[in-house]
Amino acid sequence: MLDKTALTLAIVGALNWGAIGLFQFDIVAWLFGGQGAMLSRIVYTLVALAGVWCISLLFRDTAAAQSHPQ
Repeated sequence: MLDKTALTLAIVGALNWGAIGLFQFDIVAWLFGGQGAMLSRIVYTLVALAGVWCISLLFRDTAAAQSHPQ
């Protein structure tokens, strides 16, 4: 569950960065009242933490996880 949540937040962050790069439009800031708004800062922080968590996905043994379903 935590992996899927982190991956979802990382995707949100990637889409936001794509919008910034292509259109100079920050979706998170637009939705939550600007880059300095508390809610925007919380979303940015959660996306960053999710990205750090997703690093662990690179180092997991997926073969062992697939052979032992939960």
